[in-house]
Amino acid sequence: MARNKYPEETIERILDVSLELFIQKGYENTSIQDIVNNLGGLSKDAIYHHFKSKEEILEAVSKRIYSSTKTSMLSIINSRELTGLKKLRKIFKYSIENSNQDLMFPDSPKLWDNPNLLVMQMKELMEDIVPNYMQPIIEQGLQDGSIKTDYPKELAEVIILLFNIWINPLVYDVPVEELINKIKFCDILFKGMGIDILNENMCEKIIKLKTLSTR
Repeated sequence: MARNKYPEETIERILDVSLELFIQKGYENTSIQDIVNNLGGLSKDAIYHHFKSKEEILEAVSKRIYSSTKTSMLSIINSRELTGLKKLRKIFKYSIENSNQDLMFPDSPKLWDNPNLLVMQMKELMEDIVPNYMQPIIEQGLQDGSIKTDYPKELAEVIILLFNIWINPLVYDVPVEELINKIKFCDILFKGMGIDILNENMCEKIIKLKTLSTR
C-alpha cells in the first residue's frame, strides 16, 4: 500500500538500492531479484510498476546522478563573462573531469552490446544536449566572433557524437593505443576549425575512463 500512497519514495528507494548494487556488484551482475532482496519488503511487482526493465532503472539512476552535472553546465551557458569558445572549453573540461564519471563508468554496461541503452543515450544527446546545451554555445560564439562556422547545428551534433559515441569506451571498446589516436585526431580536427577544446588533462581522463570501463 505504501508504494501506492508514496510512489516518489518508492522510486527513490529503488534507485538508491540499485545504485548501491551496481557499484558493489556491477550492472551486469545485478539482477532484478537482487534489487528486490535489498528493498526490505517491496515486491518485484513494485519495481515493475515503475520500471519496465533493469535498463530503465539504470537510465533513471544515471539521470539522477547527472542532473547536478546539467545544472552546472547551465550555469556555464548562462555566464555573461565567457565567450562562446570559452564556454565550450569549460563545459568539455567539466563533463570529462567531473567525479560522476568515475562513479558510473566502472559499472556501466557496454552500450555496443546493449542497443536499447545506446538508442536511449543517442536520443538524449540529439534531443536534449545538442539543442539545449551545445548549439546555444556555438551560436553565441558566432555572435561574439570566437567561433566561426556556417553550420552551428551540424557542428554541435558532430562534437557530441564524436566525444560521446566515437571515442566513448562504453561504445567502442578499442585498445588504449587506438583510443589515443582517436583523441589526437579529434584534437587536430577541431583545432583546424579554430576550436581548441581539448587539453592534456582531459585526454588523460578519457584514457582513465577507458581503464575504469574494463575492470
